[in-house]
Amino acid sequence: MRREPSVLHLDLDAFFAAVEQRDKPSLRGRPVVVGGTGGRGVVSTASYEARAFGARSAMPTAEARRLCPAGTAFLGGRFAAYRRTSEVVMALLRELSPLVEPVSIDEAYVDLAAGDHDLSVPGVTALAADLKARIAVATGGVTGSVGIGTSKAVAKIGSELDKPDGLTVVPPGEELAVLHPLPVRALGGVGPATAERLAQIGVKTIGDLHRLSLVDLTSLVGQAHGAGLYRLARADDDRPVVTDREAKSVSAEETFARDLTDPARLAAEIEALATRVGSRLQRSGTSGRTVTLKVRRYDFSTLTRSQTLAHAVDDPRQIAEIAHRLLGAVDRSGGLRLLGVGVSGLSPYAQGDLFAEPSEVVQPVEVVEPAEPPADPAPGPAVVLWYPGQDVVHPELGSGWVWGSGLNRVTVRFEGPRTTPGPVRTLAADDPDLQPADPPDWTP
Repeated sequence: MRREPSVLHLDLDAFFAAVEQRDKPSLRGRPVVVGGTGGRGVVSTASYEARAFGARSAMPTAEARRLCPAGTAFLGGRFAAYRRTSEVVMALLRELSPLVEPVSIDEAYVDLAAGDHDLSVPGVTALAADLKARIAVATGGVTGSVGIGTSKAVAKIGSELDKPDGLTVVPPGEELAVLHPLPVRALGGVGPATAERLAQIGVKTIGDLHRLSLVDLTSLVGQAHGAGLYRLARADDDRPVVTDREAKSVSAEETFARDLTDPARLAAEIEALATRVGSRLQRSGTSGRTVTLKVRRYDFSTLTRSQTLAHAVDDPRQIAEIAHRLLGAVDRSGGLRLLGVGVSGLSPYAQGDLFAEPSEVVQPVEVVEPAEPPADPAPGPAVVLWYPGQDVVHPELGSGWVWGSGLNRVTVRFEGPRTTPGPVRTLAADDPDLQPADPPDWTP
């Protein structure tokens, strides 16, 4: 570990929802949920107003709708707007240091020791406060929480301690005093299954974890995982800040405390894993062509099944759809101990929103049906499909965004980031004057 608090971690607060609230003044201060808006959609980001009612990332959108009050905005993703805002923030971080490690579209580490800074506690506190103010101005009001410490692990935990819009500096020598009262889930790598296993032996806080010997911990959760948690519980983290993080794949998996056989529960786990993978792909600006399912059965035998697509995907719904198909070909009669979903064959981000249609499968040759096919399509001329939150423009009414659509009509609120809440108009869905648009200009 370092002698000075020279590692900074920035985590933008409810980033997707914050950008939506910035660009849509009528949504400021209101609950906003970003993600798949259909019956099988999942939440990507919930604003803090929505979180107060229980909405959270990876939750089925249908459940979030039940929890949140009337008037909550459920919007699709506008990744061009998110990426543009992220680029502004990352440029500000690179002014502080040449060593910036973006973890995702809304999160990064900065090595302050590589810049010319006062690394005392008061010095880095002032630096972080100035950074937060500059981010808010440059992004039109998006806030971020900052943690600074002697390691990446301490800095990341610090950024979570005072959200939203928080600032925590952990002085050298006080790492354990800060970490030990926190729940074990605060440590990276401790998921629900590991936390449940630890709770069975009375380990609920990082301090409890610190009291376990290395032998006990590795016997409980495995050699590699146990050794990592043993070090983190002692604030022992010497990982450097690296500027190049070229990932070959993105995956997520979950080990269950009891073998699962219930099809509905397995389907829900697939949806949750696909959401985690898709969200990471979207935040990192990448997509992949190969979807892989990993299964560990009741007898500890492990197998994988994969499918390669003609075009790269990052949509959690598409990933889940393929993973469901792969799981359908697996013998689940004895129960499953572990499920994993991954995407590989990564390339730069290539899709524009959460509603792109699935692509043609090339291995094996078949067509993946849409995850949410239109219900009972009526005969007649094709009608333009609009999604909630989409940017539009009208020659007379100006710029706005789609509030909702259906029955061959589309409702639009005409407003922008520097206007007051605007009027609502309902138009024909095939109105030639209404056109999709680029994200609005929010530059101060």
